[in-house]
Amino acid sequence: MMCSLKWRKCSWVLRQLLLLVFFSQAEGLCKLIGDPESAQLSKDGDIILGGIFSLHSRWKDREEIYTYKPLPLECIGLNFRNFQIAQAMLFAIEEINNRTNLLPGIVLGYKIYDTCGSNARSVRVALVLANSNEKGHVTSLSPCNRAAQVQAIMGETSSSPCIAVSTVTGPFHIPLISPFATCACLSDKSKYPSFLRTIPSDYYQSRALAQLVKHFGWTWVGAVRTNDDYGNNGMATFTETAQQLGICLEFSVAFFRTDPPNKIQNIIDIIKRSSSKVIVAFLSYLDMDVLMNRLSLQNITGYQWVGSEGWIFDSQTADMDKHHILDGAIGLFMPKVHVSGVREFILDVKPDNLSGKDLLSEFWEAIFKCKFRQSNLSAENERECTGHEDLSDLQQSFIDMSLMPIFNNIYKGVYAVAHALHKILGCNETCNYNVQLDPFMILHQIKKIHFETKEGDKVYFNEDGDPPAKYEIINWQRQENGVVNFVTVGLYDASLPADKQLSLQDKAFIWAQNSTQVPVSVCSEKCFPGTHRVLQKRKPVCCYDCIRCAEGEISNTTDSISCVQCPPDFWSNDRRDVCVKKDSEFLSYEEMMGALLTAASLCGTCMTAAVAFIFFTYRKTPIVRANNSELSFLLLLSLTLCFLCSLTFMGRPSEWSCMLRHTAFGITFVLCMSCVLGKTVVVLMAFRASVPGSNVMKWFGPTQQRLSVLVFTLIQVVICVLWLTISPPFPFKNLKVVKDRIILECALGSAVGFWAVLGYIGFLSLLCFVLAFLARKLPDNFNEAKFITFSMLIFCAVWLTFIPAYVSSPGKFSVAVEIFAILASSFGLLICIFIPKCYIILLRPEKNTKKYMMGRGPQNT
Repeated sequence: MMCSLKWRKCSWVLRQLLLLVFFSQAEGLCKLIGDPESAQLSKDGDIILGGIFSLHSRWKDREEIYTYKPLPLECIGLNFRNFQIAQAMLFAIEEINNRTNLLPGIVLGYKIYDTCGSNARSVRVALVLANSNEKGHVTSLSPCNRAAQVQAIMGETSSSPCIAVSTVTGPFHIPLISPFATCACLSDKSKYPSFLRTIPSDYYQSRALAQLVKHFGWTWVGAVRTNDDYGNNGMATFTETAQQLGICLEFSVAFFRTDPPNKIQNIIDIIKRSSSKVIVAFLSYLDMDVLMNRLSLQNITGYQWVGSEGWIFDSQTADMDKHHILDGAIGLFMPKVHVSGVREFILDVKPDNLSGKDLLSEFWEAIFKCKFRQSNLSAENERECTGHEDLSDLQQSFIDMSLMPIFNNIYKGVYAVAHALHKILGCNETCNYNVQLDPFMILHQIKKIHFETKEGDKVYFNEDGDPPAKYEIINWQRQENGVVNFVTVGLYDASLPADKQLSLQDKAFIWAQNSTQVPVSVCSEKCFPGTHRVLQKRKPVCCYDCIRCAEGEISNTTDSISCVQCPPDFWSNDRRDVCVKKDSEFLSYEEMMGALLTAASLCGTCMTAAVAFIFFTYRKTPIVRANNSELSFLLLLSLTLCFLCSLTFMGRPSEWSCMLRHTAFGITFVLCMSCVLGKTVVVLMAFRASVPGSNVMKWFGPTQQRLSVLVFTLIQVVICVLWLTISPPFPFKNLKVVKDRIILECALGSAVGFWAVLGYIGFLSLLCFVLAFLARKLPDNFNEAKFITFSMLIFCAVWLTFIPAYVSSPGKFSVAVEIFAILASSFGLLICIFIPKCYIILLRPEKNTKKYMMGRGPQNT
């Protein structure tokens, strides 16, 4: 590929060098090889302007046998459109010649040649305009580098011929001004230094078409283009811009009007198989006519056509569309303008030669379908032309002035040359005839001109030789009488900011099949908020599936590429299109579980208070006094605090509640265990004291019991103070346990502090259990050690099961597990230690005697 590009570049440079050598060698003599060319339209003048137009659209094919010199091309198929453009050039020249304030005293002449739609012939007539047109064997002493025959050339009306002509005339700096060649490639001044145009480059048109397609939401379109420089370059820019805007091309095909029928049929088949309903056609009007005829034969309608300026404003194409193939088409064209006098000038054309041998006579015969000279009539239905027929009475496309913007372009081109000459010749009331005109000087001056036409249209060129890019958006609206109106529905101005370049007017569009609804052409339907696009395998980016966003993610725009993760404190709603604040979860008094635990806590508190009341009432009875009533009341107080401390675990966590709940729980339970431990030790010491000679009770009297409870409790207090000082518990938002809710809980701060508190409680409870177990068989009728053993067994069982349950429970359930453990262990101590005594006090008072307590009472009562 690189070699091919390099070869093309090298061959182009070589051709330029050969042309320069062939035409510019000073010592050589200029001579025309072959027959001289005759201009189809010409007029003498002081300064000659050249014109190159395809006045015929094709030529007759003939087989060359090379036994004699090939005859000149025989052109056929009069091109009324280009004939009108040529007439507009003549009008501008005549108008300038009649002015006194522009080129006074200078008469502009012209030589206009017909190219018959042939690029090769375009190059030939360009060389004729650049040099002399003398017979081949007539020599001239003038060198080949003499001044050009014309000072500027108007034409061609399409891009490929302009590329060919500009390649030849560029080295000689002869200005070539085109009214309708739009290929962006012609803006490359390194290749085409002398090319200028009065129509915007396709670079802007292609981008405007892409923006227009995007505006209507068409992301899945087909593309058809003319297989030449105009179509290929224009479609390349459109494709590039479309990709940037997220538009995909289902197909992109190219053809030329002279292609074999089977190639065009292949394009028809591709259109029929396609799923896109919008087709972008970057075609010349001649190619569109060919394609439209083939579509009509197969009755292929219903497609929305988006057209370039090459055909969208062509009245002949609209008249030929009898099957409504292009109804509702939209596209871009130059802004409407009226050049006063052009219509009258064109309609005033008259044939000079009544023999029918020149271009004007041929035009007359074609437009009126007649023949000059009765002797040449070959059929009875043919009539003779008089040359006095009235063009204004015709109902044909020739008198349709819808192409006035193109006429204005050629008009501005001629005036640009005139203003440049006016400046070079120093014209005021008269012009300086002694100035030697040079095409390079004229080209340089044309690039600097800046003037207004009589219609107020500003004319100037940028550094690429292009005018400002402005377009009208055209909509084909067919009326009831079958006539297509080209309705302006919007504007495009490339000089404005990107977001303001395209503006649509508040007018009703007519779409394909006379619909008022905007057609839909997408590969996949839009992905609504809450979903995102996932590309389909081996398909363009416009083909995708809509996948629902995952939990915790949202998309709040249509056709979102991906979903967005909600912030940590938020969660996606059911539609996945809005992040809503997560519900905060904590164990509250209002919910069922919290209410039940609160009721259990209050119930335990009331039971403890009732037991304390009973014990206080019967404080002087043996069963109350048997085992240190002071420790019993202190134990009841600690159990009350244990029941009440469970309430601190309820409600929304705060800094104070988090610090209070764990420390209160730890201290109250240590106080409880200290009392139980004191009671257990008292039982054991009492049994040892009954042994003769034992004096152990004096070492564990009431004072020592109080002191032991205080010391054991102070140790827990010290642990809690250290915990709160170093790293206290704090409120924490747990976002990981449950995804859609915020768990408000108390973080431990220091895990060591938490487990030290629990460990110390566990140590005391285990010590109590061991001591009580050792004293379980002491010979008393009411052995309190048994009940302490059962209570410690329950206590240890509860807290051993608490640890795995606490670790594995999520959110507020871990708090509920901790409260349950506190309540269960507290109820275990209360019931096992105090309820049997209350039973005897209230229901079996006969056993509440010292004698019975010592084991000497009746055993069967």
